[in-house]
Amino acid sequence: MNPKRIAVQSSSGPYSVLCGFDRAALQSEIATLGKFSSTHIISSRKVWRALGASVRPAFAVNKPALHLFDDAESRKNLSTVEFLCRSLTRSGADRHCLLVAVGGGVTGDVSGYVAASYLRGVALVHIPTTVVSQVDSAIGGKTGVNLPEGKNLVGAFFSPRLVYADPRLLRTLPDREFRGGLAEVIKYGIIADEKLFRFLEKNWEKILRRDHLSLAHIITRSIEIKARVVSQDERESGLREILNFGHTFGHALESVTKYRRYQHGEAVAWGIMAAAHLGHELKRTSPDTVSRIIALVRRIGPLPKWPRATPTDLINAMRSDKKARAGRIRFVLSPRIGKAASYDSVPLEAVERVLHYTPLLEKRNALPSESVHA
Repeated sequence: MNPKRIAVQSSSGPYSVLCGFDRAALQSEIATLGKFSSTHIISSRKVWRALGASVRPAFAVNKPALHLFDDAESRKNLSTVEFLCRSLTRSGADRHCLLVAVGGGVTGDVSGYVAASYLRGVALVHIPTTVVSQVDSAIGGKTGVNLPEGKNLVGAFFSPRLVYADPRLLRTLPDREFRGGLAEVIKYGIIADEKLFRFLEKNWEKILRRDHLSLAHIITRSIEIKARVVSQDERESGLREILNFGHTFGHALESVTKYRRYQHGEAVAWGIMAAAHLGHELKRTSPDTVSRIIALVRRIGPLPKWPRATPTDLINAMRSDKKARAGRIRFVLSPRIGKAASYDSVPLEAVERVLHYTPLLEKRNALPSESVHA
């Protein structure tokens, strides 16, 4: 692939996402960021075992300190933030140090919040190593950790100085994580780029084989969409909300299962299908559009089962979502592939119906145009 530099605008200044550049270019880019008193890599044991040997040489001159933690979603909490901050303190990290997050979405979100909080803010570089983190969570400056009451309820907006998103780092990604992460790519097609959605439909088998050119295309295009949206709306006051398509449902599924059943992309996959059903229920999304969305999501492969939680349980979890306003749940719906908008006057009866019949997709090839109460 041809390396591509994608610019992201933020209130603290612009930064670049390097997509497809080699490691020598990464080392050079780090040097242009300035001099740092020390460098500290934050990662997990499993990621560092797989990729440490290929990443560390870019920082060899600075002899980085390594801080490892458990990157399970269930460990994305304030206890982990404290653990890492104390580890940085013991390593002598001062306010002129550089933090480098190497890993998936949990590592990026936690490291970002640590960088925003430690000594009131230190420099940060992201090296995302999963599909979700490369196309979504490493870009845009949203950082945060979970509370038992909900996902990402504690956090800050804090932009990195650089993001190095190399699709080649996905070669060692376990199949389950790779497939689940593609839900975020599907999301971008649904909300902003019908051409990308059609590419996914046509080239899905190549993508699952991790064909280099196909993978590079969908990663780069997703990053371009994310960069454009967050550059226009950094603080999620309007346009940026469309990036949450499927996430209101997905976050609720993660919350009621205590972050132990689903990987994030898997919960988003369920959430996308539920959001498509809700769009149809509210007569915002045509049956043909819903059918295309669900057909593509199902090609991800088997997903962890829908929980036994009641619709009331899930709706209560949605009320704790950080996007809710005055207790009113907000949903992103897609009137057609390539477009999306936020809605905050959705009847709960419609949501309850969707929560009753979306789980049926586990058992049969449900037709999206069917109505459970027809």
